[in-house]
Amino acid sequence: MNLNKAFILGNLTRDPELRQTATGQKVATFGVATNRMWTDPAGNKQTQTEFHNVVVWGRLAEIASQYLAKGRLVFIEGRLTTRSWQDQQGQKKYRTEIVTENMQLGPRPAGNQSSSPAAPNGGEPRPQDGREVLPEVQLDDAPSDNKTEEIKVEDIPF
Repeated sequence: MNLNKAFILGNLTRDPELRQTATGQKVATFGVATNRMWTDPAGNKQTQTEFHNVVVWGRLAEIASQYLAKGRLVFIEGRLTTRSWQDQQGQKKYRTEIVTENMQLGPRPAGNQSSSPAAPNGGEPRPQDGREVLPEVQLDDAPSDNKTEEIKVEDIPF
């Protein structure tokens, strides 16, 4: 059995760039920075920043382009893919990317009200701090027959 899954939660390093393939498929690309923090043996707090290349296809690409911007928080679930090509000097280049399968948009910063259509939240009131929380977006919008059942605290293994 094999598993290729990536989960990241971080801030966009650049605005999404929306393009269209020759066949009409929409694709957006952007960068996400994540921080890892720890305390070293001497007691000093350390931070390491990683930069991730993200690719989003189809309807998710349109949503990313519409709602995301540099600095915004985003949760990405996807798979790792490495592309290779030869540059103009004949050198082989590689690029590892996260191909998005699910995406959850973080809250919109207060005071950043855009003219974009409102999130489909049925007119629910916004949080007290003025931030708009956008819904989780999944690649497969098909309705699910899975019924949710109540989780009991005793059943949680930790």
